[in-house]
Order: sequence, then structure tokens, then C-alpha cells
Amino acid sequence: MAELSTILEQGPVRLEPLAEHHLEPLRAACAEDRDIWEIYPVSMLDENFDQAIEAFHDTSNWVRFAVINRETGKLVGMTNYINPDPKTKVTEIGGTYIAPSVRGIGFNDSMKKLMIDHAFSQGFTRIEFRVDTRNKRSMAAVLKLGAKHEGTLRRNRITWTGYVRDTAVFGLLKEEWAR
Repeated sequence: MAELSTILEQGPVRLEPLAEHHLEPLRAACAEDRDIWEIYPVSMLDENFDQAIEAFHDTSNWVRFAVINRETGKLVGMTNYINPDPKTKVTEIGGTYIAPSVRGIGFNDSMKKLMIDHAFSQGFTRIEFRVDTRNKRSMAAVLKLGAKHEGTLRRNRITWTGYVRDTAVFGLLKEEWAR
């Protein structure tokens, strides 16, 4: 996993391995869209932020990034490689949040392409995305990247609100990746 945890930059996007000095700017970025957390598995608002960060320390199988807007220098979110497995050469990209200021301008597309390119360059051959089916914007973005909808896991996860969600699973193979 160490090869995945590095600074990545392209266009307006800079990804830095998440560190202590990112936490307060991340807290502020997460608070910029209070409504969106209803469709996330965990909340990163108010007192829930500290609990979520504490839980992150228990997930050593995630490679976490702070997302920086290079044009402004401002931290605007987070994203992750989840469960990267060098034996199966599969990783998931997820747990992504970006602030409203960088939505709808191609920022997320640039960020995901940067992460996909990096994972494939490190020998991974498959990338997965798992999205709450209520999150239509994220599902459309994943399809736009060229990932294929491989199925939906029905009622497979209980979110922080108690909602039992369905999870759409998407896969992208290295040989399908066309930058």
C-alpha cells in the first residue's frame, strides 16, 4: 500500500496523504454541505467528525488523501483507496467527499482519473466503486469514467442515520481504461 500513498498532482487537483494538519481544514470543508451527509455511511459533521476520524485509525487497509484545489490552495475534501490488495491487484476508490465549490466543474473527474492512472501504474488491474443508489450524481460520474455497473447489493449497509442502503457496484478494468 505504501506505493499508493504519495502526493499526486494534475491540473487543479493535488492529493496529499491525509495527515494531522489536514483535519481542521477538512472539518471546515465537510461543513460546507450539511445536507449531503444524509447519503453517506458516516457523518463528518460536528461531533461526528471526531468520531469518524477516530474510526479511520482503525482502518489500516485504507490509503487516505486530503484533496487540495491547486488553484486556491484550499483543502476541499477527501478520497481514498479502500482495501488495496496487491495479490488480487484490486482496489476500490471511495469515501470521497468534495466541497460544493469544486463540484460540476470537472474537478472530481480530474481527481478520479489521477487516482485511476496511479493505481494502474502501480500494478493494479481492477478498480471498484461502491455507491449508495440514492447518490445519482456519483453513479453518473463513475459511469462517465468508463466503469461498468456490475450489480447492486441490496440492503447491504446501515448508514449512520439508520437507513439501510442498496449499494451499486461498478468495476473498471485496466484494459478498458481509456484516458
